Amino acid sequence: MLVGSPEGNLITTVALVMHPKLRGHVTTMFVLSLCVSDLLFCSINLPLTASRYINEEWVLGPRLCQMFAFVFYGNEAVSLLSMVAITINRYTLIAYYDMYSQIYTTTKIWIQLFTIWLVSFGLMVPSLLEVWGKLGLDQNTFSCTILPKDGRSPKKYLFVFGFALPCVVIIVSYSCIYWRVRESKRKLEGRRCVCGKLSGQTAKEKEEDSRLTTLMLTIFLCFLACFLPLMIMNVADDGIRFPWFHIIASILAWASSVINPLIYAATNRQYRAAYGNLLKICRNNPVTKRTTWGSRTVGQSSNSPHYVEKRKDKPTKL
Repeated sequence: MLVGSPEGNLITTVALVMHPKLRGHVTTMFVLSLCVSDLLFCSINLPLTASRYINEEWVLGPRLCQMFAFVFYGNEAVSLLSMVAITINRYTLIAYYDMYSQIYTTTKIWIQLFTIWLVSFGLMVPSLLEVWGKLGLDQNTFSCTILPKDGRSPKKYLFVFGFALPCVVIIVSYSCIYWRVRESKRKLEGRRCVCGKLSGQTAKEKEEDSRLTTLMLTIFLCFLACFLPLMIMNVADDGIRFPWFHIIASILAWASSVINPLIYAATNRQYRAAYGNLLKICRNNPVTKRTTWGSRTVGQSSNSPHYVEKRKDKPTKL
């Protein structure tokens, strides 16, 4: 599996959609939003970035440069707001379990997802239309980014409201989750039912939710480690006084889109099961069965339903 490329995020998306248990999970919808965002970044931004570094200049024209910046910052906002939605979802599950199914209906989930994408790319529209700043090529770094217009730039405001504020919401939410779980464990230690279930959720459900919350926290911390240096350098060093720090920060930002599939596979059993389920489906696919393997086709292996019939026609020589 090519996790370091668009295929990695595409495989993750297909695996989650085709896994019966995860497909119906509310958190999966927001994780899919993350995967699609990373897939767009890998498919659009990374190839254009490769062209920029190979040619050591931007040779693809001003319109494509504007699209690069629009997709880059829009995708970053989608990723962060999806994580905010996941964090709020985790807290609601733990703090308001009895109301959870009423709050997270299918319609409300789709409204949240639509709002996330609309707000994320909507923040870039003023710069795209050159109403507040503009999208274009920075000649000092030959990078496509948000440039000032008439001495005004939305960069600092986008950093505060599009990056810093969501990060604060996520950190506060995870802190509340931690204290809520801690208090819940203390209260529930001696209050198990005769059937062995905890009030509201079973012990197994509690354990699965705890693992999933840990996974989402890991993803957020990795996102923060990847994008925070770039945001700080773009705001604090707009004059490019320390170019090497900008290069390191950019490399970290690129890495963010390819590490999530690795995190899914390494830290959560259910997501590993989803990858395994997709692999099983691919192996059972008729097209895959026709692939040759050694001196015979996979379709003629001992696992094939026609294998026994073929052996009856040709007796085995002793």
